[in-house]
Amino acid sequence: MMGRETQAAAGHSAGFDEMHHAGACRAPYEIIRDWLEGLPPDFLLRKHAEAELLFRRIGVTFTVYSEGGDLERTIPFDIIPRVLDADEWAFLERGLRQRVRALNAFLVDIYNGREILRAGRIPQAPILLNASFRPEMQNFTPVHGAYTHVAGIDIVRLGPREFYVLEDNCRVPSGVSYMLENREAMTRLFPGLLGHHRVAPISHYPEELLDTLRSVAPPHCPGDPTVALLTPGIFNSAYYEHSFLADEMGIELVEGADLFIDDNIVFVRTTEGPRRVDVLYRRVDDDFLDPLTFRSDSTLGVPGLFGAYRAGNVTLANAVGTSIADDKSIYPYVPEMVRFYLGEEPLLANVPTFDCGRAEDFSYVLSHLEDLVVKEARGSGGYGMLVGPQASAAERETFAARLRARPGDYIAQPTLALSTCPTYVESGIAPRHVDLRPFVLVGKKIHIVPGGLTRVALREGSLVVNSSQGGGTKDTWVLETRC
Repeated sequence: MMGRETQAAAGHSAGFDEMHHAGACRAPYEIIRDWLEGLPPDFLLRKHAEAELLFRRIGVTFTVYSEGGDLERTIPFDIIPRVLDADEWAFLERGLRQRVRALNAFLVDIYNGREILRAGRIPQAPILLNASFRPEMQNFTPVHGAYTHVAGIDIVRLGPREFYVLEDNCRVPSGVSYMLENREAMTRLFPGLLGHHRVAPISHYPEELLDTLRSVAPPHCPGDPTVALLTPGIFNSAYYEHSFLADEMGIELVEGADLFIDDNIVFVRTTEGPRRVDVLYRRVDDDFLDPLTFRSDSTLGVPGLFGAYRAGNVTLANAVGTSIADDKSIYPYVPEMVRFYLGEEPLLANVPTFDCGRAEDFSYVLSHLEDLVVKEARGSGGYGMLVGPQASAAERETFAARLRARPGDYIAQPTLALSTCPTYVESGIAPRHVDLRPFVLVGKKIHIVPGGLTRVALREGSLVVNSSQGGGTKDTWVLETRC
């Protein structure tokens, strides 16, 4: 469904170079240019090797399920930072706040009054018949109306002042540990570089996350709220992040077997006896949270957890049912959510999107697969997608058969020329395509740590930045002064 506000996003034939524009180095990157020009030969090669060794020692890993061999991988880290100036970040921050406010208002509404549906501003079927919609959450509103307490909004850039939202990650967004470790690595590898420039700090993120989680504790919880992080366990692809965040916040990292419910109250087993838990930062999907309510074969959750949640005795962050807000078939309607709930025009536009569940869009997508990126509406991690221009004719035909079998499970978008940043690769310094995932914390207040996780497509010409598909990450600098 191509929105009028996003038509300008199409038609870019070359990626915007964030370092060089109109024949000159852009002001935010002058500090990087001067730094690079002053480096001796082979310096970056040595630092690149040091960075790989550092990340292996620390154990910054992720898990790849689709390949044989060593499932645990060290995420590739690029040693040349991405830079945003104060004005660029100020615009992004305003747009992110606006978008996440609208997404939370939408979640409150569809599980309660459904005013946006009654007003006909969004069709009912894509929501109420969506597998991500949780009828168990009807007539229930979490503390402060916060459903997605931690949101990761994927941003792409197409020009000097052209930023677009590519995806909304509202259920269990990951990657913040890489953001923090990237900054720590830059500080260790280049101790003088950050010290000579006014770069906004990000080390306070764990503190702000903990404050956010405590702010949404049940109103009647006794004493200071106890927060724990619920993980599926060591075999989860993001387990490193789970353990990292729990350690940084100074809270318990627990699995389902560590918890039990008594009289609709959640307790964690400790060596000193049971201890009440008031807030669970859960990194377990809805289906596996409670075998009494959702999947009966789940061993990852806690029997009775959802009952305790509905009784108001524990807060789950993010809330059950948030996945409907980051379903890619719902994404095209977010600008209308901003208008309906906030009475404002969206600051951050969507990328043009075709809903393959609509006959007209489906017909267009089938006949233009060579020009489009096609994604599963409920997919993630870069899996189950087709990058049309980079696919062979046989791959496109195979994918077309999948589309014909289940058209409603897919959306499609134009192949955008994402912006590029200077990146250290085997051949030296070269431009590579990037996106940005800022993290928005929502509780009693909204907090956004400056920057976010920059993901980079390390292969030349590639537009796929996911680590599971060969992408890497960069430190993201937000300058505290205007350029």
